[in-house]
Amino acid sequence: MKKQVLATAVALFSIGAQAQGQVNIICSVQAEWCNMIGTVYTKTTGTKVNVSMKGSGEALAQLIAEKDNPKTDIWFGGTGDPLLQAAEQGLSFEYKSPALSQLHGWAQQQAQQSAYKTVGIYSGPLGFGYNSELLTKKKLPIPKTWNDLLNPALKGEIQVANPASSGTAYTMVATLVQLMGEDKAFEYMKKLHANISQYTRSGTGPIKAAARGETTLSISFVHDAPGEKMQGFPVETVTPADGTGAEIGSMSIIKGARNLEAAKKFYEWALTPGAQEMAAAAKQFQLPSNKSAKNDARIPDFKKIKFINYDYAKYGASNERRRLIAKWEKEVNSLPR
Repeated sequence: MKKQVLATAVALFSIGAQAQGQVNIICSVQAEWCNMIGTVYTKTTGTKVNVSMKGSGEALAQLIAEKDNPKTDIWFGGTGDPLLQAAEQGLSFEYKSPALSQLHGWAQQQAQQSAYKTVGIYSGPLGFGYNSELLTKKKLPIPKTWNDLLNPALKGEIQVANPASSGTAYTMVATLVQLMGEDKAFEYMKKLHANISQYTRSGTGPIKAAARGETTLSISFVHDAPGEKMQGFPVETVTPADGTGAEIGSMSIIKGARNLEAAKKFYEWALTPGAQEMAAAAKQFQLPSNKSAKNDARIPDFKKIKFINYDYAKYGASNERRRLIAKWEKEVNSLPR
C-alpha cells in the first residue's frame, strides 16, 4: 500500500523540471507522515525540504519566539486551534489558494475565519478508545455517551491528555462546554476527574496506552486507533451518541517566510488529492480536506457521527483558550483523585 501510494505520488507530481531552493517546514502530524511528505516532495520537485517535527503547542511557541526573524516557511498539520491563534497573532501569511473550491466546506470555513491565513487539510472526530480485551476481562460496558464515563466502576481506568499541552484535550474541553453549557461541563469534568488515572502530555498518549493495555479507556481522536490496530493491538473506538467535536488539522504559510514562493508551491501541492492520500499510507486516518481524495476504508465515516456545531472561531481564539485552560487547571486538575 505504502509503496504503491509513493509510486503514484511520484508519477503524479514529477514534472521533469527541477525546482530550485528549499522549504522549511514545522510538521505537527505523526513522524511517518512528516517524513513521507518531505521525501516525496523533494523527489518530485527537486526542492529541498527541511522538516522539524513539533507538537502544535510547541510549534506555536517557536513561531512566537521567532516572530521578528522567522526560520520557518510552512506549518503543516496539528489541531487547528493553535494555527488560528497564530493567524490571530499575525504570525501567518494571508494566502488564498486557487484550490479552495476543491475542499470540503469545513476546510474552506477554516480559511475564511482566519482571513486566509490558514486552511483545513484534514479533520478527525473526538471519541473514546478502549482496549476490548481489558473491557471484557473487567466486565465493563462499552461507553456510548459522555455520561457513561462517570461510571464509578471506571475509577482509574481512563486516560486523557492535559489541555494545557494537548490540542486533543483542549478540543474535549471546548466540545463539552458547547455541548452542555460551561457550568455543567465543568461539573462534569470534576466528576470525570475521579476516574482519570493520568493526564498525559500528548494527545496520542492515551490511545497508545489503551492499545497496549496500560489503561482501559481513552478520550482521543478516533482516527488514531486504526494505526494501533494495524500493529495487532486490541483497540476499538466509539463516538459519543450525545454529540462530539472534531479537529480541523490545518496548514499555514509563515509571515516573513524566507522562501515564500517555494512555500506557496508546497502549500498548493499539499492540497492536492494525491498528496493528501499519503496520510493513509503513513497509517494516519483523518478525513482529507480535498473532496476528490480517495478515502481509505479505515477513515471514520462522518455521516454516522453526531457532531455538535463546533464554533472554531470562538474556541480557537487565544483569550478563550487561555481562559478555559486556566479554569480547568484551577477547578479540575487541582482536585485530589
